[in-house]
Amino acid sequence: MPSSSASATDSAKSASGGGVQSLERAFDLLERMADAGGEVGLSELSASSGLPLPTIHRLMRTLVVCGYVRQQANRRYALGPRLIRLGESASRLLGTWAKPYLARLVEETGETANMALLDGDEVVYVAQVPSKHSMRMFTEVGRRVLPHSTGVGKALLAHTPPEEVRALLARTGMPAATEKTITTPDGFLAALELVRGSGYAIDDNEQEIGVRCLAVPVPDSPTAAAISISGPAGRVTEEATERIVPVLQEVARELSAALANTTG
Repeated sequence: MPSSSASATDSAKSASGGGVQSLERAFDLLERMADAGGEVGLSELSASSGLPLPTIHRLMRTLVVCGYVRQQANRRYALGPRLIRLGESASRLLGTWAKPYLARLVEETGETANMALLDGDEVVYVAQVPSKHSMRMFTEVGRRVLPHSTGVGKALLAHTPPEEVRALLARTGMPAATEKTITTPDGFLAALELVRGSGYAIDDNEQEIGVRCLAVPVPDSPTAAAISISGPAGRVTEEATERIVPVLQEVARELSAALANTTG
């Protein structure tokens, strides 16, 4: 028969394991909510997660009390406002971790380097290292743009299912930033097919006349991320593209490995 101290230790281990399992389940539910567009019903969460309704209800009740989830008037659950603070802090840290890699891009390509994330239906820039040229591109960190008119947007959406891309484009309306902006869903889906084939995306005067951008996704990033270089069309030529893209892809792989180490 085990001693009382041994029993206490086993009980503590059991409680600790249960706590870890609850945390894992809670985070899994939050991610499933995000994948579903931010608002779901309990039955949908049960079907997708395989967890019983009472377990999901208990976890969601805790998340509601903490402010990470809110219950809507229609009884469905939505991601809560406290997640915004966490997300903003995480985005800033991600940008900080990326800066040395962006600096290397600037050194090797001569052009301004950026990092961007997909946030809902928009692209948000979280880091930038400017070119040393007197004529250079500048995108303010925190700036939000629509994906259809940017190289990073194409890189971020390249492997998203077409029906999800169409739904996003329907919500944004695909306004033209310049005369060269892609403004039809079919045209944008065709551009994404080219990205998948070539391994990189191009913004050719589509966000701003006179500016070209080359972008690649960061593989296996904990959240959808892309890095890019941007510069005057006269410098970011077809010939320059052949030289720059392999550098972008190599830096993206190295950044991916670094992020895996920080999150592991």
